[in-house]
Amino acid sequence: MTSARWFKPAALALAAVAVLLILVLVAKALRQQPAVQSFLIDFPGRSELPDSAPVGFPAWLSVQHFVNVFFIVLIIRAGWQVRSTSRPAAYWTRRNNGLIRTKGSPARISLHLWFHLSLGALWLVNGIIFVVLLFPTGQWMRIVPLNWDVFPNAISVALQYASLNWPTDNGWVNYNSLQLLAYFTTVFVAAPLAFITGVRMSGAWPRAAVTLNRFYPILLARAIHFPVMLYFVLFTITHVTLVLATGALRNLNHMYGGSDSENWIGFWIFAASLLVMVAAWVAARPLLLRPIASLTGTVSR
Repeated sequence: MTSARWFKPAALALAAVAVLLILVLVAKALRQQPAVQSFLIDFPGRSELPDSAPVGFPAWLSVQHFVNVFFIVLIIRAGWQVRSTSRPAAYWTRRNNGLIRTKGSPARISLHLWFHLSLGALWLVNGIIFVVLLFPTGQWMRIVPLNWDVFPNAISVALQYASLNWPTDNGWVNYNSLQLLAYFTTVFVAAPLAFITGVRMSGAWPRAAVTLNRFYPILLARAIHFPVMLYFVLFTITHVTLVLATGALRNLNHMYGGSDSENWIGFWIFAASLLVMVAAWVAARPLLLRPIASLTGTVSR
């Protein structure tokens, strides 16, 4: 029974390795072609930024980066528990005498769903602060496509990565085009989709809005919400892997140490942030969540 349970994951892992190996071989073969070599020269992988674009990362961006990752990790954990738990340990019912009041009785939801929605609300607030700060500080120019050549440059970077002859970048000054498109998609596409679909499935959505619900059915929201979660998982794994594989000390200093040097400051801050996330992951159990949830509602079995 145990071996049968692990057969499918093992087969999928082997298939993924085989696909990656084929991808590497194909990319290496393509790089031998004169036309592809000329393409890589014309589009080395970076789109030029305006002269007014900022260099480096301010302290608020480092703090935002940690807070965002912290919430994302716990949101994914809580979301998976909502999806996979058939018998929740506890339920939460909102008190109907606070800021949010409804004519009907509030719906009872699982404690996992309450945690997922609460984290989502905090993540949304953090995201709004992040986007608002992007524009007056000029940091938006680093993650928003400004020239058409960002797309062929992104293809160039993908080919370089796939062939294991990775591009030489300095994210302190300018992201490569594949990074830029990935960050733009995460901030301005995936995050809004997660919010819009999450709200549609939550108790905050007006159930009596017949016309609105017809144009935006809950089944559509569910069909989008889970793939968006998978996107965040894939993005996080890829992002962390490349950060560690393409100059860990320097990259971690960019994100956490506030400098372009290769010392251990950013690494130790990163290590401390991991400990905080692990502690939060372990602590996020019904024993701790019950008294917190009871501040805004009634917790029952």
